[in-house]
Amino acid sequence: MSEEKKIKIVLVEDEEVLLEVLEGKLKKEGFEVFSAKDGQAGLDLISAIQPDLVLLDIIMPRMDGMEVLAHMHDDAVLSKIPVIIISNSGQAVEIEKAAALGAKDYLVKAEFDPQEVLDKIRALLHAMGKEPEAVAPESATAKDAATAVNPADFRVLLVEDDSFLRDLISQKMKKEGFTVIEAVDGEESLKKAAAENPHIILLDLILPGEDGFEVLRKLRAEPVTGKVPVIVLSNLGQKEDVEKGIRMGATDYLVKAHNTPGEIIDKIKTILAKSY
Repeated sequence: MSEEKKIKIVLVEDEEVLLEVLEGKLKKEGFEVFSAKDGQAGLDLISAIQPDLVLLDIIMPRMDGMEVLAHMHDDAVLSKIPVIIISNSGQAVEIEKAAALGAKDYLVKAEFDPQEVLDKIRALLHAMGKEPEAVAPESATAKDAATAVNPADFRVLLVEDDSFLRDLISQKMKKEGFTVIEAVDGEESLKKAAAENPHIILLDLILPGEDGFEVLRKLRAEPVTGKVPVIVLSNLGQKEDVEKGIRMGATDYLVKAHNTPGEIIDKIKTILAKSY
């Protein structure tokens, strides 16, 4: 997508992990993304940039999402910008209020999937006659491999200390049918890896106590866990970190901001299909 034709999106969200996941995914899809962590900063950004679309949280510091919507609704220019709400609440009264102030769609965080956000963004842009550049589709081989896996047959150990991201990925995996075992630090992850015999491990690197690299080293040193596939899932995306993870025995290395929960699950399925 050429720079002058890039679709501009303003993302207003105070939840750090969600902000990073969405921002990374949108940029990977070719959008130009501007972000703010409170309502007032978001409104200032929207006014200055006049983006093609806004993703807006409701409960935020300084100015909440409804106030931002009200300001946009009363402005002749800003009122034309489509807004998708991303909120902790799914109450009908809040949805109706947002719609009355001009919101085009509404997503609940508890049921959140970044891919659904992308689908809604693309649908809105299509309705406006603005088509983002197409992203190369997943290969047929990878899709076939993922489809061949029956999640009910597999246990996944998820090692992640951030509760929001852990819940997000865990809920998504459980909906797919996986048995999910959770750990929040290095020591707990090693105990559960030995006791629960997971078929695959999803491992964060920055953990309380022992970091993920040390956990990976110990996993690979034990006969029981030595051959269990491990996907590193981290905010550390530097080339040296990726190379170190692979060198120490990681099966794959994913950067959190570049992958949605759905994409992570597709990767898990692909690796399971190759490993079992």
